[in-house]
Amino acid sequence: MVLTLKNIIYEKINNMKYTTDKELLKVILKEKIDVSQKDINKILIQLEIMNLISVRWDGKDKKRIEISNKEHEKPNAMW
Repeated sequence: MVLTLKNIIYEKINNMKYTTDKELLKVILKEKIDVSQKDINKILIQLEIMNLISVRWDGKDKKRIEISNKEHEKPNAMW
């Protein structure tokens, strides 16, 4: 079964509960998935719009990524 990059990224974040964009990129590259920081940023924006994650700046060049805890606002649609 082939998973989309969006699903892979969401699963990684969900397993870690919170992470940074740099750590997320390292974890994904360890699995030999060819992805760039730009691709990850696009997917993070999509997941944040869907209210599945929360992204905040954590320092000058690092973003903290967390699973959204607003269960009642999560969409029911599959992506």
